[in-house]
Amino acid sequence: MFIVYLYWTQFKQNHKLIKILKIPKDLEDQRLDKYLKREFSNLNQSFIEKNLRKKNILVNNQKIKSKYIVKENDEIKIKNFAIELYSKFEKKKNTIEISKIIKKIFDESILYEDDNFIVIDKWSGIATQGGTNITISIDAIIKNISEAYNLVHRLDKETAGLLIIAKNLKYTKIFGNLFKSRNLDKTYLALCEGQPKMIESYVDLAINSDDNKKKIDTQTFYKVLYQKQNISLIKFEPKTGKKHQLRIVAKNLGSPIVGDIKYNLNKSNKNENLKLNAYQLEFTIDDNRYNFTSKLPSDFINFMKSKKIKFDYKAI
Repeated sequence: MFIVYLYWTQFKQNHKLIKILKIPKDLEDQRLDKYLKREFSNLNQSFIEKNLRKKNILVNNQKIKSKYIVKENDEIKIKNFAIELYSKFEKKKNTIEISKIIKKIFDESILYEDDNFIVIDKWSGIATQGGTNITISIDAIIKNISEAYNLVHRLDKETAGLLIIAKNLKYTKIFGNLFKSRNLDKTYLALCEGQPKMIESYVDLAINSDDNKKKIDTQTFYKVLYQKQNISLIKFEPKTGKKHQLRIVAKNLGSPIVGDIKYNLNKSNKNENLKLNAYQLEFTIDDNRYNFTSKLPSDFINFMKSKKIKFDYKAI
């Protein structure tokens, strides 16, 4: 809950409450309206604009616009915080319960943690975010730890491997910029059926948007590391981040990923888990170079052994 991170003062004045919120360091550098919506989840834009105009909401005792970027130690004063006026805007509590077993699995998946971000080795079968018929997700787990934690990228539910979680708004933005500027290198490993015509190549492929109303250009480098018994171990390095990008690229190469029930029409390995792993992440922040490697899931390793596929780590 944000109350952990905020310094609150309240006192009565003319039967109303004046509430003062002091901006902590981990929530600075965002627009005032976005900050208020984080604190009061049902707050709408028109309400914020109206109360800013009427000077019911001040920053450091000054009238300010909604686009103002809040800084550490700024004081936001809400002068008309009457219970009957604001009660319906109070921030909702996270009501999703996370079992001790799931929390233990999550804790054991952590590869790296410091004051600003976490890298986990996500297990297959858990969604990154909630959605239809999805209750437990990585997002639900981290929000139970702290409302300040944010996902900075996504993995499909069936995909295992490296996932980054920012612990504060500053690092949420840092990682957002790294992904946007393509200064974060991602390497995936996949076991595919068949073999592409070329051992390695750079693929430019236009993929349908989620609503199928337009095409989105994607870029992916791939290299076949090993091939045997009609199964190829392929390294993928996506330069863009479209949903299902690698699964669609693999299908278009004529070598769909083993266990992909959406894009692989071959049913010979239909009972296998998706053999796609977010294997490596490399990036630089403040002149510090970070390099993380996933531990391949047991089903991935066992499938390679069953097909007598050799894995040379030096080839990655």
